[in-house]
Amino acid sequence: MASVVNNGVPMVNGMICAWADIVVLLGGVPFTGILGVEYSDEQEIVNKWGAGRHPVGRAKGRITPSGKIILYQEEVQALAAQSVNGRLQDLPPFDIIVQYLPESGIVVTDKIRNCHISDNGRKWKEGDTGQEVELTLVPSHIEWGKIG
Repeated sequence: MASVVNNGVPMVNGMICAWADIVVLLGGVPFTGILGVEYSDEQEIVNKWGAGRHPVGRAKGRITPSGKIILYQEEVQALAAQSVNGRLQDLPPFDIIVQYLPESGIVVTDKIRNCHISDNGRKWKEGDTGQEVELTLVPSHIEWGKIG
């Protein structure tokens, strides 16, 4: 597989994607008070055995998606206001769109589908000047973007 970042050619005015090039949207609205986003999926892939000592094939099983977002408390409060009872866990399923908008102009969009938030907590201590809240996402699946 070829690497996009290190292709053996010296970098000339080359830029790679940075945090400032990422836009995260919920319901089509960009999060401005977001500090981090993390998402992945894992698929069970197992060897299948037959005659001999080595596998004769492989099989793929379920795909398990996961994710997290880190928001300022004020952004979390705005989300909670959308819930009938203020609990983040009771929000209806929502999609999170992550767009990579680098200087190169090559846009990639990933979609974290049908998310629920499974936790809701705060941690304050003396001297804090703001609250960063990490929320665990439970998505149904991730649509990994294609370049273009």
